Amino acid sequence: MKRMPFERPTDHYNELLAPIDEQICSLLKQRKEISNNNPGFPPLEDISKWAEKFNLYEDLLRSLFGLLENDDHFRPQVEPIDFQKYLPVSKSVENEKCLYSVTFIRQYANASVVNFNIDWEPEEDRTSDRFHRHSFWELWLGEEYDCRMTGGGGSDGHISNNFIVSPPLPDDLSGLNFIFRENQTPFKGKPIGLEIVIRFD
Repeated sequence: MKRMPFERPTDHYNELLAPIDEQICSLLKQRKEISNNNPGFPPLEDISKWAEKFNLYEDLLRSLFGLLENDDHFRPQVEPIDFQKYLPVSKSVENEKCLYSVTFIRQYANASVVNFNIDWEPEEDRTSDRFHRHSFWELWLGEEYDCRMTGGGGSDGHISNNFIVSPPLPDDLSGLNFIFRENQTPFKGKPIGLEIVIRFD
């Protein structure tokens, strides 16, 4: 999903805070390095203790550590430019009465956009069925690729998701495995356990 441009919320800034704010940035860098960019989330008991010790609001600390846990989400995003062509692929995997497919890839000068579809026979309880199928998905292609879900949509029996991949994928996908993982929540969410692998031999 494309980010909105950031605007400074106020022109006011107390310059006496600059050394403290710089120290906060230094500590964030240190925290990121020590955790190997995988910090997790502090126990709620610790957050309560720190809130009381430093006279801070627990909700503020929970929000702060939630942002830090999703640090990866704030990396600069590549926006596809200069459309080149469609790359038809038509690969699919069936799993538990669902068909998971990559039907085509849009090739751009600086990125690729992977179209990932999920199709199934709708159940009688359409509301339950729709919410059960609408999960958050991530795409993994290996360390050399950055993959971001940009949204999607669907209707009864069908969901389509798009992923921006950079750098662009080669036209010859031989040897690549497209690994789609289902999560309960976005941004490094809790895995549900379902993993769909679409292989390009």
